[in-house]
Amino acid sequence: MSSSLFSPLKVGPYQLSHRVVMAPLTRMRAAQQDNAPHPLNLEYYQQRATQGGLIIAEASPVVQTGRGNPRTPGIYSREQIAGWREITDAVHAKGGIIFLQLWHVGRVSHSSFQPGGALPVAPSAVPISGNFTAMTADGKQVPYETPRALETGEIAGIVGSFREGARNAQEAGFDGVEIHGANGYLLEQFLQSRINQRTDAYGGSIENRARLLAEVTDAAIGVWGADRVAVRLSPYGVANDTGEADPMPLYSHVVRMLGTRGLAYLHFIEPRSSGAGRAEVNHQNVPSAMELFRPLWPGVLITAGGFTGETAENAIASGKADAIAFGRHFISNPDLPLRLKRKAPLTPYNRATFYGGAEAGYTDYPFDQSA
Repeated sequence: MSSSLFSPLKVGPYQLSHRVVMAPLTRMRAAQQDNAPHPLNLEYYQQRATQGGLIIAEASPVVQTGRGNPRTPGIYSREQIAGWREITDAVHAKGGIIFLQLWHVGRVSHSSFQPGGALPVAPSAVPISGNFTAMTADGKQVPYETPRALETGEIAGIVGSFREGARNAQEAGFDGVEIHGANGYLLEQFLQSRINQRTDAYGGSIENRARLLAEVTDAAIGVWGADRVAVRLSPYGVANDTGEADPMPLYSHVVRMLGTRGLAYLHFIEPRSSGAGRAEVNHQNVPSAMELFRPLWPGVLITAGGFTGETAENAIASGKADAIAFGRHFISNPDLPLRLKRKAPLTPYNRATFYGGAEAGYTDYPFDQSA
């Protein structure tokens, strides 16, 4: 029997009852004073939890200096751990499974987020160029600064921050962690040769550029065990001024490297939707991550980006992916799995309310009332 979007799936030690995954979605609605999750966030996640459904909670900085947007919930303070704990308890009460995405934005930050107004860090002092603007701690749009290159001796501290974030996620009641290695943030910055111009053990060859991602992954495995750790990648991605001239050698190595570790899953962003959610995009005539890398990946593969119910079903039935993560449609349809199963109409999303604000465009989308 071929698999379908509503057939069971084992992810690590967990049994999913369906394969409609909630993608990690930055919404910028944490408490303003301490970037801790609060009751509004609890309601949002509780609305979207389902029996045997997987939620990947939004990217959460593992350290204060890894922030790049205001009001994004972190996982480095007692208040943040406590706020997340209420959310995980609520998701578990509905029979759901919830992972936390661990985040460090690297050069996609601004000095207003850094202690003493220091420059944000990156593998090399290569600024973000093109039509991109940074967001300050008070929400203003400004040009990006040239980041400061991390010293070799500082990299162990970056790994340690991810390790501590993994421990904090465990204390907060999550079922596992997903490491954010996509969308032009710090770990992807190290992967890509145009941004990483280092000459030490973390630069130069593909193996060296992948070293930090390997070390961070192994640090999380040391906390959780491999079957509760996942990684997200965006091959052929173009978010935040990224892009490798020839992604196949790099990402073939990375996928094979991660494939030896027995992870819970690997999570791709399809190139057609690359852009970190900043605009409505549907790139044409681009490769498919799931088609290119499925043959190299031995475990569970989740992919995201521009799927409909029909195309998601086709991807599962063909074996190109094991589960599909939905973002924008999960924002505007809190009961998305049920709607897809019923083939009920989907509520359109309002991009203007994606980031920041309060209930509007966050917890006020309707549930399907059809029989």
